[in-house]
Amino acid sequence: MPAFVDELVSQSTKIGMTVNGKKTNEMLIGSVVKNPPVQVSLNDMTVDQVSTFKLLGVQISNDLKWTNHIDAVSAKIASRLYFLRQLKRAGATFSDLLSFYCTVIRPFAEYASPAWHSSLTAAQSDVLESLQKRAMNIIFPAITT
Repeated sequence: MPAFVDELVSQSTKIGMTVNGKKTNEMLIGSVVKNPPVQVSLNDMTVDQVSTFKLLGVQISNDLKWTNHIDAVSAKIASRLYFLRQLKRAGATFSDLLSFYCTVIRPFAEYASPAWHSSLTAAQSDVLESLQKRAMNIIFPAITT
C-alpha cells in the first residue's frame, strides 16, 4: 500500500498538483476486517480513516448504503420546507412558491440521483416522497394526496 501512495504523490507532483495530507482521508469499503491494513502515511502525515465522507455533495459510506446521504438530504429539504411555509404565510403567489420549490428544494431531492436512487430501500424512497408531498401540500393546499 505505501508504494501506491508514494506513486500517487509522485505522479501528482509531476503534473503540478500537491496532495494535502490534512485533507486526505482513507475509507475501507466493506465490513470490519480482523487484520486491518497498515495506516497510510502521506508526506509524513498519518491519513485519517473515515467511515463516511462527502464527495461532490453526495455522502459516501463504507457499507455502500445510502442512509447517511438520505438523512442529510432529508434534513436539508425539511429546513427548506419551513421557508416555503413562511413564504406562503407572507402571501407569496402560487408562481413564487412553485419557483421556490423548483429552484431551492427540488435540486436537493434530485442531485446526483442517477448514482443513488436505484439503490434506495423502500423506506428511504418513502421519506423523500413524503417530503415532496409536504411541499406540494403547502403549494397546492386544495389537493389532498
